[in-house]
Amino acid sequence: MTGTTPAAAPTVPARSAQPWRAPFAGRPVDATVTVPGSKSLTNRYLVLAALADGPSLLRAPLHSRDSALMIEALRQLGATITEVPGDGAFGPDLAVTPINPDAAEARSAVDCGLAGTVMRFVPPVAALRRGVTLFDGDPHARKRPMGPIIEALTGLGVAVSAPDGGLVSSLPFAVEGTGEVRGGHLVIDASASSQFVSALLLAGARFTEGLHLEHVGQPVPSLDHINMTVAVLRGAGVAVDDSRPNHWIVSPGAIRAFDLRIEQDLSNAGPFLAAALATRGTVRIPNWPAPTTQVGDLWRSILTTMGATVTLADGTLTVTGGPEINGADFDGTSELAPTVAALCALATGPSRLGGIAHLRGHETDRLAALVAEINRLGGDAEETPDGLIIRPVPLHGGVVHSYADHRMATAGAILGLAVPGIEVEDIETTAKTMPDFPQLWEAMLAQGTAGSAARADKDASGGTQH
Repeated sequence: MTGTTPAAAPTVPARSAQPWRAPFAGRPVDATVTVPGSKSLTNRYLVLAALADGPSLLRAPLHSRDSALMIEALRQLGATITEVPGDGAFGPDLAVTPINPDAAEARSAVDCGLAGTVMRFVPPVAALRRGVTLFDGDPHARKRPMGPIIEALTGLGVAVSAPDGGLVSSLPFAVEGTGEVRGGHLVIDASASSQFVSALLLAGARFTEGLHLEHVGQPVPSLDHINMTVAVLRGAGVAVDDSRPNHWIVSPGAIRAFDLRIEQDLSNAGPFLAAALATRGTVRIPNWPAPTTQVGDLWRSILTTMGATVTLADGTLTVTGGPEINGADFDGTSELAPTVAALCALATGPSRLGGIAHLRGHETDRLAALVAEINRLGGDAEETPDGLIIRPVPLHGGVVHSYADHRMATAGAILGLAVPGIEVEDIETTAKTMPDFPQLWEAMLAQGTAGSAARADKDASGGTQH
């Protein structure tokens, strides 16, 4: 076998409840599915609304654990965020009154949970208010890379300290804001996460001198997410110059208040689209945004490469699985990788996923976790320095551990469509970005396959994938 020596699998958390029995699909799925709003867009727009020059309205935002953590974090800093009636299918709209820059000095605490957008986007905002803000989160959040944000704030003259007074490189830490950040030219190494760049860009217009951010080091992963940040900033009237590679210049000035509708989350649409390939069926996603800055738009090319027929017509994306799932060679699948890996484990040929070494620093070490769980089910997966190799081997049933990672849980659900007897530990972790995922999943299967999952579980014999 080739590749690098695999890392030890992440520690499997204790189960909080009985594992969820992943539905097995006995025949092709035929369903139309709508998913909640984009987490990436919701949390970016919440930050901009908290810094804007007037009240803003987010229509059809995501309501999930990550967005709830962002809302409470910004409330702690002085923003007023109120739920108001809307026409979205997944919850109310959000009215945001921005943070008062002239408010009295205050002390606050922010619970980041396991949300990378909260632990990285909010500290620069805290630096713009007067007072001390303590940041902490879930136990695994203390293992996620935070050094570049801490070093960036320090380089901007912001005091950042550990609760014990020692050196600080990760959560927990305190940011001592003075109500002003000078800004200017700042050099960072953002090779561990694009969120370090986005975090500073989102607040940069409010720095006295704006921000000239320069990245040095290995390539920044997930550039699509930085492009998304630049697009939302420009949409709010902020001048951003990204014409030079690895340089972003944000001009100082107001962030314009806005009233807009959040696109549905195309990354979270992935598991449902994957169901079309896993069952040789058809799944339709209406209101697919075109154009879009979301990385999930890559599903159109990824799933075509894997043998599906993919069409976008009249705003509806339709994916129909082929007679088999093709193995493939992918680079840069980013947050889509767990879903892609699940399909690769069901493919008829070998696959390579490259350019995703940064996933070792996500909610869990996703590369080690994917290898551990695919192999636990009898598969053949291994780590490489920058990704995964997955070879075709029949799988059998078993428990898929989620490691408190929503995308590991949904990967297990995909495998369960094609492999009888799969259970997913801590399916509730999907509430991080997709509340009610089990209900949405089962509703998808009920369309055109009513009762088939139950019959298939009863009739299935053996333990190989179909």
